[in-house]
Amino acid sequence: MTTLINGITTVAIPVADQERALEFYVGTLGFEKRRDGTFGGGTRWLEVAPPGSATSVALVAGQGGVDTGIRFTSSDAGADHEALTAAGVDVDAEVLRWQGVPPMFTFRDPDGNQLVLVEI
Repeated sequence: MTTLINGITTVAIPVADQERALEFYVGTLGFEKRRDGTFGGGTRWLEVAPPGSATSVALVAGQGGVDTGIRFTSSDAGADHEALTAAGVDVDAEVLRWQGVPPMFTFRDPDGNQLVLVEI
């Protein structure tokens, strides 16, 4: 059996404070707010994404501090590492550069959720 699955639309990241998370993802990372509404008894649904991205990130109410498994892409990991460091973001000390692997580094949002940026 096969399915008709043909893409990924949204991944969720648990955050304790959706407004603080929104400021980080939009204000610091440069994402755009795609959706902000309520459903089922007033639960807020908040989605952000890098401009032009087909996949969005839902900032859902919950406890953060998880390894999200999410890999964001960039055309220059070194420049983004410098920019995020200058902005006070919790980033690893250096960009990893292993033979045969694209440059990458790990950073954390204000809730301690672990994210990875990979140069393509």
